[in-house]
Amino acid sequence: MPQNELLAVLPHFLYFLAPYKYLLIFCGALFEGPVVMMISGFLVRMGTFPFWPAYFVLIAGDLAADIGWYGLGRLARARVINMVVTFFGATHESFEKLEKIFNKHDLKILFISKITTGFGFAVLTLLAAGAARVPFRRYLAMNFLGEFIWAGMLMWVGYLFGHAYVHVSDVASKIKLVVGMIALVVMGTWLFSKLAKKFFANRLMH
Repeated sequence: MPQNELLAVLPHFLYFLAPYKYLLIFCGALFEGPVVMMISGFLVRMGTFPFWPAYFVLIAGDLAADIGWYGLGRLARARVINMVVTFFGATHESFEKLEKIFNKHDLKILFISKITTGFGFAVLTLLAAGAARVPFRRYLAMNFLGEFIWAGMLMWVGYLFGHAYVHVSDVASKIKLVVGMIALVVMGTWLFSKLAKKFFANRLMH
């Protein structure tokens, strides 16, 4: 499809999705919170939806995922947990160490984990919180506090990209900006995850 035709179809496609926009960002936050938060910030700047509803829907979606992993860690059998741990590239021994850390520093770990994407392996951190029997109210409160800060920061980054986008006039520059934003989000998330995981392994797991 030619570029001009694609740009003509895009507004109609977005219009079709408009009634489901909050459901879409909720589901997106369930599976890929950081990326969806940045994209949502971009769309807020574009006027697709207001900030506060999008903000709280993102928090709700990410917290729903957190509750799911916590429940699995708390209720699942050891064999199932070990399968998940192995799938995410960790070992049973490292997971046990993570549980012990939660027994001593649960509030600190939960809060820092939320604003560092789980030290590079967020799912294991959430599983460990459940397996360590961290009280659910405490778990939810600290995750909400961390999420409140984290979601706002990522939406702000996306908003800045949106601000740059609306000040670019030609189509080619707009496309380059969007592609650059996507590449930066992917690479930034990957690099931050790697650095956080290295820090966590060196400072907390030994």
